[in-house]
Amino acid sequence: MMSSALYRWGRFAARRPWTVIGSWIVMAALVVGASSAVGQELEESFTAPGLDSQEATDLLEAARSDRAGLTAQIVLTPLDDEATFFDSAEARRALTQVQADAAALPNVLSTSDPAEAVSPDGRVALIRVQYPVLDELSVADLENLQELREQAGEGSPLRIELGGDLSFAFAEAETGIGELAGLIAAVIILLLAFGSLIAMGLPIAMALFGLVLGISSMSLITLLIDIPAWAPEIGTMVGLGVGIDYALFLVARHREYLSRGMTVEESVGRAVATAGQAVLFAGGTVVIAILGLAFAGVQFITAGGIGISVIVLIMVLASLTLVPAFLGMSGHWVNRLGVNRLGVRRRRTPRATAGGGWQRWGEHVSGRAGRYAVGGTVFLLAVAAPVLALEVGMPDEGSLPDQRTERRAYDLVADGFGPGVNGPLMIAVDISEDGGVVQPLRTAIGRDSGIASVGPAQVDSGGDIATMVAFPTTGPQDATTQETVRRLRADVLPSVLDGSPARAHVGGQTASFADVADKVGDRLPVFIGAVILLSLVLLTLVFRSILVPIKAALLNLLSIGSAFGVLVMVFQWGWGADLIGLETTVPIVPFIPMFMFAILFGLSMDYEVFLLSRVREEYLATGDNQASVIHGIAKTGRVITSAALIMISVFLGFVLSDDPTVKMFGLGLAVAIFIDATVVRMVLVPATMKLVGDANWWLPGWLDRLLPTIDVEGSGALPAGGPQLGHDLEQPGLLVRGQRDAELADQV
Repeated sequence: MMSSALYRWGRFAARRPWTVIGSWIVMAALVVGASSAVGQELEESFTAPGLDSQEATDLLEAARSDRAGLTAQIVLTPLDDEATFFDSAEARRALTQVQADAAALPNVLSTSDPAEAVSPDGRVALIRVQYPVLDELSVADLENLQELREQAGEGSPLRIELGGDLSFAFAEAETGIGELAGLIAAVIILLLAFGSLIAMGLPIAMALFGLVLGISSMSLITLLIDIPAWAPEIGTMVGLGVGIDYALFLVARHREYLSRGMTVEESVGRAVATAGQAVLFAGGTVVIAILGLAFAGVQFITAGGIGISVIVLIMVLASLTLVPAFLGMSGHWVNRLGVNRLGVRRRRTPRATAGGGWQRWGEHVSGRAGRYAVGGTVFLLAVAAPVLALEVGMPDEGSLPDQRTERRAYDLVADGFGPGVNGPLMIAVDISEDGGVVQPLRTAIGRDSGIASVGPAQVDSGGDIATMVAFPTTGPQDATTQETVRRLRADVLPSVLDGSPARAHVGGQTASFADVADKVGDRLPVFIGAVILLSLVLLTLVFRSILVPIKAALLNLLSIGSAFGVLVMVFQWGWGADLIGLETTVPIVPFIPMFMFAILFGLSMDYEVFLLSRVREEYLATGDNQASVIHGIAKTGRVITSAALIMISVFLGFVLSDDPTVKMFGLGLAVAIFIDATVVRMVLVPATMKLVGDANWWLPGWLDRLLPTIDVEGSGALPAGGPQLGHDLEQPGLLVRGQRDAELADQV
């Protein structure tokens, strides 16, 4: 059985720690070296095959049009508030020089004439720098443009800002401070939970090691599938959380066994066989849930899920191999170098019940189960209610902080030319069989209420494809702009092309985001249904119950819905936006609800398994439903709370990022984990289980005979002979050592 294999592995790792650690170091060196030598850069793409915007891009590329590639915007304004480009010869000369310097940069295909793009008030000039398609570019192109800005700005009468597609594709948000803050918080929580520097350091060290390996592997995975450039950031967020948590569960169980007087080798073996099997199940569930993002039918979402799931898988493997090796190497020192938090060392015997406070809480909730069940449900429904107003879309550069040049460029363009100039629409028309539709199309598009202006059409050398640039009246992230895109496709273009063999498509970055939002929205119910079905099957197998899985699925929906509700309140309505440094209200990024649901489903399964496995174990032993619920809370409340606090701290650290998308992930995951570990796991679960009674564990006989037996804790398959809590600890030597280690291990 799995638990027996894990038991033997844990003993081996504890007995030969340097063999295991050395193997990981060699493998890490190979992965990092291969990544540097042959790894490919990650791709920043939000397109998907089959979308209308992708059809437009394909036409542009077929026409070899410059408009198929990325565009950078150089936005200039005189430093002198009284000066304009109309009356300042010095400003015009500086403007011409900037254009010439930009045209000479590598990979630049063309630049627009700034004299033709000066705002009506003469205060803002715009130079569009045209680049090839994304596959032919790298971050070096953005760096070259940034260097030009710095050099041209020295002694110039102009203020120069940069924006556009190139910045969006390659500019990286600063998250180092947030990650560091989250790690520091995790260190403090672990130190308080364990009271030992070594016990604190093991989960942190393992998580950081696994994260380096996981992030490095992404450039190798890109050789097989294009991993999006944002995947490492989300992978870091999730990887740190689960990595520290899984190691925490193993270290906590090891210290529990040591306090019973077991040898280090035996304790590690049993910790890996019990908590390790739960980690394997929970981590596998997270991986499967994230891989379920393939249901979205959007390639970059599927690829991002693969990259993140690899990091989670590495964290699981590292927890089951590196942690037992570290524990074996540290021996009984894992309980030393302690920190006496209260100045008083509390003495406990090995028979003392850990989690006395949590036991009292379980008794308190069980005694008022009806009120807690109703109150908790009403609270979650109220918090989740704003999800009905959820609007999806991509935050534009106007949502970035004022200190970012992209935000300043966005504001200058919006003030000088109108907000729609920041999000142009590319109209691509196949005129190979009907060239007479170009002008009627341009006229019809220009008459639409959502379009401010349409540029002249460009026809390729073969006369087969025409392209036009249309500027909306509203900004890229405005919901009205998405409505304009849909109206052009559904009404304006078909009205002109009715009966014509010509084909017209609406593309550009703004249209691509709208398409992805629509496709993800259409597939989200299918994805949620598939994940819920998976949870029902897995929990039925593990707990051999009908009501427990149904209740868990409903509570998961409530907790995740509450997180979505908080995102709507903060990011769409602006409640508390200043507290997280959000400059303006923004729509919810289309793929965030899907990613959050996948990740949070897996993480909530962790807590469900760790809590209910203890409840079921006690129920099978005693048959007392209420006592088993209280026992489960008492045994797991401390570990679940510590694990949740660590995840919340890590996720909240990413809220310090200046990228609204990263803020959404960080806040959404932190809120969901907080609700799941408190309101759901410590209030609603015990309250509803008390109310349902013995029916919690009802399972039809025919189904019971069909289902395989899964022992998540694995204790039933462990070999006999190790010291157990009770009789074996009555041996004098074991009792003394057990009392000493218990004092060190139970300081929570």
